[in-house]
Amino acid sequence: MNRESKIYVAGHRGMVGSAIVRELQRQGYGNLVLRTHNELDLTRQEAVEKFFAEEKPEYVFLAAAKVGGIVANQSALADFMYDNMVLEMNVIHAAWKNGCKKLEFLGSSCIYPRMAPQPMTESCLLTGELEKTNEAYALAKISGLKYCEYLNRQYGTDYISVMPTNLYGTNDNYHPEHSHVLPALIRRFHEAKVNGLKEVTCWGDGSPLREFLYVDDLANLCVFLMNNYSGNETVNAGTGKELTIKALAELVAKVVGYAGEIKWDATRPNGTPRKLLDVSKATKLGWTYKTELEDGIRLSYEDFLASPMRAYRF
Repeated sequence: MNRESKIYVAGHRGMVGSAIVRELQRQGYGNLVLRTHNELDLTRQEAVEKFFAEEKPEYVFLAAAKVGGIVANQSALADFMYDNMVLEMNVIHAAWKNGCKKLEFLGSSCIYPRMAPQPMTESCLLTGELEKTNEAYALAKISGLKYCEYLNRQYGTDYISVMPTNLYGTNDNYHPEHSHVLPALIRRFHEAKVNGLKEVTCWGDGSPLREFLYVDDLANLCVFLMNNYSGNETVNAGTGKELTIKALAELVAKVVGYAGEIKWDATRPNGTPRKLLDVSKATKLGWTYKTELEDGIRLSYEDFLASPMRAYRF
């Protein structure tokens, strides 16, 4: 990409998309094409094809998605599969039809098998059963990255994909039931502190191991890959470090300033036992993360406090 390239960021209002916009602007890319959901519904094929025919973006970051935590995924399986499959197919296909130079598809580490060898390499895709709690979302994401691969093979396109680990940061969703674990913990401990609660109950038993990447670090990698990587195999995005959910909860409580007791509800689902990405491919390409977890949580909490309308819009 050059600084004058016409770049479309799909999903620019979401946590990932907004971070990619910030990173592009930070690096001097000013010719950005952005559309809100009201302006362009990506699940409507005719509207997407009209947009691409009129705008002809040279580069596309496909960060738009219907996302949520364990409860949201389990309660709306059909919605998660349909919405994600339709919007990604519409965008990728329209980009190809209109001569897009390069497209980057954003997936999720949930595409890998539930019991994949740890840390998970890109090559373990489709080698085992998926985690049932987010199977629908994972199948949709696998379809998107495979469609990019098949276009490359059949038509010689330069479409790539990146698979992030668990993300957090500015513009996150803090819904108490429909958010992911880290922002949910920020909200729960903040409210407990404000309300003077002596204890907080967290879901599961605290044993699952998880890896977390600050969203601005992901955005930096996304721009880096757009400029420095081509290939059919996806690229993992993470830190290569993990901790238990119990340790995460204690760290979030520390940052938020909650000093009460943390209890665990083992009747709630744990999700995948362990989910650590092998990030050696990104490392060999010359990229590594910058934000350590405690620093990132502190930045996220500051964002939560500074943005009450976003934090509480339920």
